[in-house]
Amino acid sequence: MKFHKGLLKSYIIGFVLSIILTLCAYLPVVYHVNSHHENLSHITILFIILPLAFVQLFVQLLFFLHLGQEEKPRWKLSMLVSFFSIVLIVIVASIWIMQHLNYNMSFIQFNNLMKYGEGF
Repeated sequence: MKFHKGLLKSYIIGFVLSIILTLCAYLPVVYHVNSHHENLSHITILFIILPLAFVQLFVQLLFFLHLGQEEKPRWKLSMLVSFFSIVLIVIVASIWIMQHLNYNMSFIQFNNLMKYGEGF
């Protein structure tokens, strides 16, 4: 088995950073839930977790997928961009469909759906 220079060090640094970022996101949520949602607002939790999630994404990409260390064609980067494009399209389309289904459903249809499990 051939090891690249510094590969184990890169994995250890990435692992430690991932654990630290996970704990930095986990602890405010636990504090929020244990205080019965009184000390921190939901928006504050959101503004704490989202940046930590993006930082963790980049840590994972750099230290585990070695995104900046490939050859000239940059196949990993092009596949990553394609993946995120497809995921973004699926998420936006799903939200759009759910919003329009909710908007187009009348109260009577919604009531029948909830009472009898009947659709349109």
